[in-house]
Amino acid sequence: MTQHEAARRPNRLPTTQYDYDELIHEDRVHQSLYTDPGLFREEMRKVFGAVWVYLAHESQIPKNNDFVTSKLGLRPIIVVRDNAGTIRALYNRCTHRGATICRQPSGSARSFSCPYHGWSYFNTGQLSGVPWPEGYGCDFSDPKYNLAQVPRVASYRGFIFGTLNPDAPSLENYLGPVRRPLDEWLDRHPGGKVAFCDANRLKFRGNWKLLYDNSCDGYHVIFSHRSLLAMENRLVAGNTPEKGMAFYKNSPDDGPVYLKYFGNGHHFKDKRATVEKRPGALWEIEGPHPGMERYEAALRARLGENADAVLDLASSEPVNINVFPNLHILGNHVQVSQPLSVSETDTTWWGTAVVDEKDALYGEVDAVNALRMRTQESFPNFGEVDDLMNFEGIQAGLAAEEDEWVYMHRGLDVPGRITTDADGVITGPSTDEVFLRETYKYYRQLMTAEPDIAITREVAHE
Repeated sequence: MTQHEAARRPNRLPTTQYDYDELIHEDRVHQSLYTDPGLFREEMRKVFGAVWVYLAHESQIPKNNDFVTSKLGLRPIIVVRDNAGTIRALYNRCTHRGATICRQPSGSARSFSCPYHGWSYFNTGQLSGVPWPEGYGCDFSDPKYNLAQVPRVASYRGFIFGTLNPDAPSLENYLGPVRRPLDEWLDRHPGGKVAFCDANRLKFRGNWKLLYDNSCDGYHVIFSHRSLLAMENRLVAGNTPEKGMAFYKNSPDDGPVYLKYFGNGHHFKDKRATVEKRPGALWEIEGPHPGMERYEAALRARLGENADAVLDLASSEPVNINVFPNLHILGNHVQVSQPLSVSETDTTWWGTAVVDEKDALYGEVDAVNALRMRTQESFPNFGEVDDLMNFEGIQAGLAAEEDEWVYMHRGLDVPGRITTDADGVITGPSTDEVFLRETYKYYRQLMTAEPDIAITREVAHE
């Protein structure tokens, strides 16, 4: 049996050296939010330290002793299901001299050994051994020698989050209304769950917020993704429905696609209204991919009238679900962003597979997941690269210090454009920037507070 003991870091830093009321206005933000290294360091404490940050998915650590490496802001983390089945987020940092103790991205391990001086730790974080301990005059049973851990780790329907803030609300309360589209996205799958499969790993020379700024933006699609739209529709002829994101082509301000802002920086873009509500309608608008025709023909031959609903599961669900600060669900992908520096960011696009434990797909889950793999190759390879070029272009443009402001006022003060319901959920056209304005209000709230950051260390029960 073990218990946890908080080890809070004394706050030796000023609350802030920045005037965020001057940097963030209703219609614009200052370019220094994207370029100032000191402000970036504050974000790692006040944003990534204060809120629930996405770390990993339970399907990546299905068995006891499984682990996957991750990050919480800049903090290297090992997400592990320990020998007793408890999910932990250990600091991937030897307590002795700070070396990385786990260099593998994933695997199974009952313990971790530092490759520098050989200190070893159980996967609970407790120190298990020190080479030649007689050379030390200390008591190694002191918990200060155990690995630091994220004090609060929680999972929502397989998505694992962690926070260093003991005063943060529960994970469910933090997610709030964004749980509804997340639930809907999961519930379209048999058993209401997915498994992560392999990923597209990309990096761009730009600030992490540029990706989040773009994640609910329907204004850029027809301009930035023109080549992808052309590729998706290159075989369209006659009465065949247009594919992919073609609904953005004609006056998207007035179309059925909308966005919602849920609070706490979370937002959602819903494109499902452009798809007919019948089996097979999603598959009809899926862009062409190598090999899909053979799989489709075989599934139709084997399943008959049931084939349409099964094929829909291989198609991309037309939603963007964005959980602040680093989790995005787009189509069948789960995209995770990781800040590396003020001007460099990793972005990983995880594919997802259908898990069919009760044979709802008539024995065709492997064929569906093979098709799904193909449909998941499209956007990261042919669409995300457009976005990353935009982000790098913005970061380069923001080096022009005298031109100080970045504007986000599309839809502001336009009568009847934005609605707010009784629960405070804001709805607007898919091309509006209201999600951006509201996210920066929440960001300002975080950056003007000083969170009570904590870690824990395992303590053996007497």
